[in-house]
Amino acid sequence: MTFRLLSVHAHPDDESSKGAATLARYAAEGVDVLVATCTGGERGDILNPAVDTPETRADLPAIRRREMAAAAGILGVRQRFLGLVDSGLPGDGEPLPEGCFAALPLAEAAAPLVALIREFRPHVVITYDETGGYPHPDHIRTHEVTLEAFTAAANPARYPGTGEPWQPQKLYYQATLSRAWFQALHDATVAAGQESAMAEVLAELPLEDPLTVTTRIRCESHFATRDRALLAHTTQVDPAHPYFAHSREIERKAWPYEDYHLAHPAPGPTLEEDLFTGVTP
Repeated sequence: MTFRLLSVHAHPDDESSKGAATLARYAAEGVDVLVATCTGGERGDILNPAVDTPETRADLPAIRRREMAAAAGILGVRQRFLGLVDSGLPGDGEPLPEGCFAALPLAEAAAPLVALIREFRPHVVITYDETGGYPHPDHIRTHEVTLEAFTAAANPARYPGTGEPWQPQKLYYQATLSRAWFQALHDATVAAGQESAMAEVLAELPLEDPLTVTTRIRCESHFATRDRALLAHTTQVDPAHPYFAHSREIERKAWPYEDYHLAHPAPGPTLEEDLFTGVTP
């Protein structure tokens, strides 16, 4: 039997910056992997100065879809846009744009994901924790709608007309890009006699990571695929960003995995090494 894995993200490029090597590993092993992208990233900024032109800004929604298709092909996964509208990142005190993803009632925002879960019938779902990983309204909303859909998709009385009920067996939160990860890479880089770009990041991070790591997936052989997928999001990724400065060989030795927190069911006493541990057909 083929296992099915659903990874739910807010915008195109999030799937490549958070857990991409895990997705590539499972896809290479024959798991049916689907990325659900809640919004099209229509209100996103252009973060790569090399392509920040009036023409790119005018065509950004279509460009981001093409970038997403390229990244999915590199990772070897399928991908589906849920058709919700990017909320942007309003400043303090500014209202959310009318009709955007984060401003919709929860049931309306979650309905496309409920329908997708009932159609795809995943065994395992991955998304963000309640903080969203960082305080972008679409990331927080992605957590909320995934939690709602994870439960509601199994209830035939909820969301009628969106397919036959289905209950995924496990729900994970991303625990990647943690302080522990940055610290390990910083220490290993310095120990190798190289200059580390991580010190400035560490100075800004909380002293403790918010999530307990329950699951650690070895995927170092897919780090190069992860990087290629991320760079496929040309408008969102500057190749000169410090993220690309550290040695991948050092990373493969110091931190050869991606981390997750098992949100449902309750985690066991030992560290998992497979997202499908305990999953039954």
